[in-house]
Amino acid sequence: MVEGLQEWTAGLPAVLQWLGVMAAGAIPFVESYLGSAIGVVAGLNPVVAVLAAVVGNVITMTLVVLSADRLRRRRGTEAPEEMSPRKQRLRGIFDRFGVPGVSLLGQTVLPSQITSGALVAFGANTRGVIVWQIVSIILWGVLFGALAVLGVDLFASA
Repeated sequence: MVEGLQEWTAGLPAVLQWLGVMAAGAIPFVESYLGSAIGVVAGLNPVVAVLAAVVGNVITMTLVVLSADRLRRRRGTEAPEEMSPRKQRLRGIFDRFGVPGVSLLGQTVLPSQITSGALVAFGANTRGVIVWQIVSIILWGVLFGALAVLGVDLFASA
């Protein structure tokens, strides 16, 4: 099955290979980590797979952050709305670990798009959220890309 996917992918123009992995990386819950793995398993060069997945993830995360910032500015200083238990938990983690901690660890629970939007809604600095999310997206993409390379190598040798 892996060989069939790799042969099919190899037959596509390079631009379509990149765009496919970028699109996968832009999808919440797929993001840079699974997008990188998909690209590697599909037969792309691991550097290309990670880069494409990261770019797709960064684009959508940045759009969400900028939209959340715009919404926060429009709302002004109105009374805060009632938070769901999930938002309360995320707020507690934010209060404890700050933007870097939530950005680096948040992807284990929620997509970067949701996490980053919530951070901005909580009042975090927009630029700081974008920077730390990009660091997190890159780290997770590289980690899963490397794991996919090891997994594909192990699978191919079996």
